[in-house]
Amino acid sequence: MEEQLPTTVTDKPKLLLVDDEESILNSLRRLLRGQPYEVLLATSGAQALEIMAQQPIDLVMSDARMPNMDGATLLAHVHQRYPDTTRIMLTGYADPSAIIKAINEGQIHRYISKPWHDEEMLLTLRQSLAYQHSERERLRLVQETRDQNEKLKLLNATLEKHVAARTSELQQTADMLDLAYEELKRSYVTGTEVFSLLANLRLPPAKQTNRQIIELVRVYCKLHGLDEGTSRDLTMAAALYNIGKLSWTDSMMSTPSDLLHHNDRERYRGYPKQSESLLMTLDPMKDAARLILHHQERWDGSGFPDRLKGEAIPFGSRLLKLAVDFIELQRGLILERQMNSDEALVYIRQYAGRLYDPELVEDFIQVCATYLSDVTLADPMVKVLTTRDLVAGMILARNLNADNGMLLLNAGKVLNGPLVEKLIAFEAMEGAKYSIFVKVPEEVAILETS
Repeated sequence: MEEQLPTTVTDKPKLLLVDDEESILNSLRRLLRGQPYEVLLATSGAQALEIMAQQPIDLVMSDARMPNMDGATLLAHVHQRYPDTTRIMLTGYADPSAIIKAINEGQIHRYISKPWHDEEMLLTLRQSLAYQHSERERLRLVQETRDQNEKLKLLNATLEKHVAARTSELQQTADMLDLAYEELKRSYVTGTEVFSLLANLRLPPAKQTNRQIIELVRVYCKLHGLDEGTSRDLTMAAALYNIGKLSWTDSMMSTPSDLLHHNDRERYRGYPKQSESLLMTLDPMKDAARLILHHQERWDGSGFPDRLKGEAIPFGSRLLKLAVDFIELQRGLILERQMNSDEALVYIRQYAGRLYDPELVEDFIQVCATYLSDVTLADPMVKVLTTRDLVAGMILARNLNADNGMLLLNAGKVLNGPLVEKLIAFEAMEGAKYSIFVKVPEEVAILETS
């Protein structure tokens, strides 16, 4: 595999268009004129590979049928040598075998049929490059965190307490990222929870909301037997509903929405759309992104961004608004006064039919009552243990979070000996004492009492 330096943030993305018909290349060049791209052209696969050997390319779009080296073969070479380059195939005829070869060997991101629709072509290029940029940024941030952590280890232990505390926090973050890495690969759901809790570090613990909203939504899904896909979308939406707020100042993030001034209020009304825009480039997140887009709509049509009314608002968005408002009212993020849970439910009932779906409100209040009464403890198989009481084979009944809110392990994880030892060591390093909710299978309980 040949290494290819990524295009820097300030450079225009480089697009390489490959087609043996110059008329097609000229049409594409005219279409992309005025777009923020640097466009390179090649009339054969061999010429395309020569160009890529000389400079980094962000996206290659190749015609499927070309002499000597067809598009599928070219894209397979690109995937092998430059896996970071986005690959798109342009085909003017129905050839399933060529498409299958391109998908299997070239791992193309998309294919577009000739003749193409100009707007669809431009949208596909924008979305492909946006996804590529977000993935590069994620990898850069992970590497930057690890690099900073290594530098911090070299600091003298006698630095003032603030620096030492910050060093410890970054060390914990790096350790938790390593611990969460395997879980990230299992599902987008876990990945969104980790990211949302990292984002929550912008706020003091008393203002953080995402973890409680995730847990509340999960209880609703479980009690109502919602299908796996709906539950997954709702959980991801709960985890990332406020990702569009990350560009705000710290002051604006912690100010109750009712106290925001005019300019800040307009920016506040734009955060659902901003959140949706950041997530729409990720295919597994599209349904969750739609729920986020409409979670500030109101039953009477006075909400935003689209002033949807009644059942025109997606069910998941109506439920998410109830969960968000219930928690944010208790955090002082809506009104200046922080409410307790009972006051928040009275407020929600008061505005049923105006802000909230009136038929959903009473159902939601019952779920909150179950959520607040510790639903996991109603299961006789669930026990609350310390880390030193854990035994291999036990199953986490709740997400395990560090004291600062970071997700360590997600519910459903089966514990083993090495993982228990790591938890004990991490608890000691953090100076914390965890209460861990676990399900104890019958065979594990027998081993403990034998």
